[in-house]
Amino acid sequence: MAVVYVTALPFLLLFALKQKYRLSIPARFFLWKNSPLKSDGVWFHSCSFGEALAIKPLVSQLPQDALRMTTTTQTGFEVVKHYTDQSRFLPFEPLLFGWLKPQKVLVVMEAEFWYLLFTLAKIRGAKTLLINARMSDRSFPKYYKIRWFYAHIFRSIDEVYAQTQKDKERLELLGAKNVAVIGNIKLAKLTAATKIMQKPSGLIVCGASTHEGEEGLILDAYMKLKAEQNDAKLILVPRHPERFDKVADLIAQVAKYHGLNWHRYSQDEGLDSDIILVDRLGELVNIYAVTDIVILGGAFEPIGGHNAAEAAQFGCKIISGKHYFNQKDIFDAIEGIAVVEAFNLSRRLLQHNLLKPTVIKQRSDISPIVESIQDVL
Repeated sequence: MAVVYVTALPFLLLFALKQKYRLSIPARFFLWKNSPLKSDGVWFHSCSFGEALAIKPLVSQLPQDALRMTTTTQTGFEVVKHYTDQSRFLPFEPLLFGWLKPQKVLVVMEAEFWYLLFTLAKIRGAKTLLINARMSDRSFPKYYKIRWFYAHIFRSIDEVYAQTQKDKERLELLGAKNVAVIGNIKLAKLTAATKIMQKPSGLIVCGASTHEGEEGLILDAYMKLKAEQNDAKLILVPRHPERFDKVADLIAQVAKYHGLNWHRYSQDEGLDSDIILVDRLGELVNIYAVTDIVILGGAFEPIGGHNAAEAAQFGCKIISGKHYFNQKDIFDAIEGIAVVEAFNLSRRLLQHNLLKPTVIKQRSDISPIVESIQDVL
């Protein structure tokens, strides 16, 4: 492992120059300004922006002075730092030997199977929980081939809270024990709007949490809709901040070619242009509240999809691509999502009158997790 670390150093330094990794790489691989967490707390580890938001209902039911947070992404850190000042980037695994302090509980989100994280936390006295655990159709065959490895990890995990019965069965085949099915905690308490926005006139379409290749697809579909319905407006919300400028250049080209107006939300919070680029984190739920149709990103490319429930709570009509394999349980809990092939997006959007407002059919219960944590406090 030391040889790998030394070999990777030049590449790490190069990546650290990029905005996306400017804070995380120095903190994770060199422990720059990354002091250990205080001991004897409830330590949550979540990777992404969405996972960090999803733990908020759990966090809100625990003593604030007991909270400890780690993440591996800049967007995740932007969320967890608001929960407690005991928030850090999770170090590269071999560095955990000297960094990790004894905690009362370790709670890890979804599929973050860090061997040393669980093992060292357990050895140093923590009760260990894997929550919102899932195992997709795509991932399971790969994990199963090296199930002997995951069996070692699960020996250090006391309790597992799975999203579905199928997830439970697959996790048990990998060696998990004490597995309970409680649903997806992202459905336990959905993120509420943080401000009231004035809905502009016309049909509002939101391209939400988009990835590389999806903005062009959505812009093309929107232009066909615009030709039929002149009052239609498009709000584009890229998933990753480091892509904001690139998406802005694409919008500028399309808008100029078609004679449309557009603006960046960071410069003008109004929604009256033909196309608006939301280049600020944390605004998507506010946008959903004034949106008629959501084209949900992350599924027109093989990304795995994103949380549709945040839009469905407002009854938005939702169109998704077919690659939502990481969100299958959430999609199953929502009625009315239209799933289309990428080449059919334009036609489906033009037929928006046939779409149904979405409805959330079921929620999840996080009380078993809260009770398990409180048992050791």
